[in-house]
Amino acid sequence: MNFSWKIVIDAGLISFALVIATFLRSKIRFLQKYLVPNALTAGFLLLPLYNYFMPAIGYETNRLGDLVYHLLNLSFISMSLRSSPPKIKGSRSNGSVLGMSAVILFGYASQALLGLVLTLFFLPNIHHAFGLNLPLGFALGPGQAYAIGKGWESMGFEGGATVGLTFAAIGYLWACFGGMLLIHKGIRLGWMKSEQVSIMSDKALLTGIIPNGTEKPVGERLTTDSEAIDSFSFHFAVVVFVYLLSYLALRGISFLLGFAGKAGVELATNLWGINFIFSAIIAIAVRKIMDLLKVGYVLDDDALSRISGTSVDYMVAGALAAISLVFVEKYWFPILLMSTLCGFMVYYTIPWVSSRIFRDFRFERMLMLYGVSTGTLSTGLALLRVMDPEFKTKVTSDYMLSAGLTFVLAIPFILAINLPAKAYTSGSMVPYWIFMAIAAAYMLFVSVVYWILARKRRFAAPRVNFYRPGK
Repeated sequence: MNFSWKIVIDAGLISFALVIATFLRSKIRFLQKYLVPNALTAGFLLLPLYNYFMPAIGYETNRLGDLVYHLLNLSFISMSLRSSPPKIKGSRSNGSVLGMSAVILFGYASQALLGLVLTLFFLPNIHHAFGLNLPLGFALGPGQAYAIGKGWESMGFEGGATVGLTFAAIGYLWACFGGMLLIHKGIRLGWMKSEQVSIMSDKALLTGIIPNGTEKPVGERLTTDSEAIDSFSFHFAVVVFVYLLSYLALRGISFLLGFAGKAGVELATNLWGINFIFSAIIAIAVRKIMDLLKVGYVLDDDALSRISGTSVDYMVAGALAAISLVFVEKYWFPILLMSTLCGFMVYYTIPWVSSRIFRDFRFERMLMLYGVSTGTLSTGLALLRVMDPEFKTKVTSDYMLSAGLTFVLAIPFILAINLPAKAYTSGSMVPYWIFMAIAAAYMLFVSVVYWILARKRRFAAPRVNFYRPGK
């Protein structure tokens, strides 16, 4: 029998780990207290399995990285195919959407600058792009950290994908433990009212399983008759078809760039590492075309969210399992130093900036932004749910509106992400300084937005970590 079972084995092991993690979350108080995502627990369960046991039994080819790469692109496609969030009255007038986008970009730029400055102290013992794993792992997530890190391996960064995944794992830990510390600190210092965290007694939130006998929430709505085609199958087919379009588009771009010689071929290779951008752009275009043809109603946003959620859960678990402990041991000191300093920086700067730039729902917005600046959207939503269990505030709607703006504004940042790696391959530090200048330009942009939106609160009570007007 010559069939390959590797993808089935990998998917099966991740599935088993997710099931075990779900059971552990429902029983272990520690996991409930810090709202540790099941995918994170599953990834740590698989980490020693793929590093020691699987190689020992002859399973030498680890294809988890490829799985993570494709799941990342599928998650971006499914979210980009969603309909545009409804405009919320007052969101634009008080600058909440622009403010949230500015804080997210602040995370990208500040983490990049911190990482690149720290990298200078370790050169030439580490790769020039090493420090950029801070914004990739913390602010962007494991999928992007792996995809771009894998591209850096062809540019001389040995273990680049593993280093990126390691930073992402540490970022998740900061999201969980740091986020809950902020919540308890908020209660102790009066940043929030104690009754606002009544959700912490919600058994479904803590255990991760909706109790038997309670009404189950609706996860999606059917847009097709099951006799013709299952609605979920239809949505999944659309997502995968868009992914095929993304592949064909990149193949075409790569073919055209080939005429530019060696430089064009190198650029084409790097573009495959940021395929998630092209996937999202094509998904947005497909959605616009469907809306123009008045057939957008066949796509249900919640169904697309389920596909994205599934992709992210498997991606996170697989990403952590794909970490090679050999490279973690090799780079343990710079990883520990950079991630620790970055964690503390985010822990203190996000509350400081958020409490002054926003006019309403300051603490809720801060929790959401802290979660996405250290983990992913799922961790941001998990922290927000503690304060806003039914998402009745404008925070989630404003964030979804800001996500589109952030995506557009961050494209130059992502496209330039390979410049420090080119400093290594070329032997010149010029590309390195260019990227630092780009990150500094983002910081300048964020500062201007902050100056406009914060107004009289710009430097109010500078020693107070979380500013409350009138206090």
